[in-house]
Amino acid sequence: MATINIHEAKTHLSRLVEQAAKAKPFIIAKAGKPMVKVVPLDDPEVVAKRRFGGLEGKIDVPDDFDTMFEEKIEKMFYGEE
Repeated sequence: MATINIHEAKTHLSRLVEQAAKAKPFIIAKAGKPMVKVVPLDDPEVVAKRRFGGLEGKIDVPDDFDTMFEEKIEKMFYGEE
């Protein structure tokens, strides 16, 4: 990944932003010390296609899911009584 100093980043900002948008992230450094990483945003069309509950009806969750293995977990924390 390329490291660019602040002066160069200011001078070539448009070109660098175009590169980052094409999945070529870079780092901006100040006095040789990395400060920020510039990466492309998620594609809004792809993000919009994601939806909550995409696995609904494809997996089964047991009724006792929130208490499964309760005794075993207590024994691991507190030992055998």
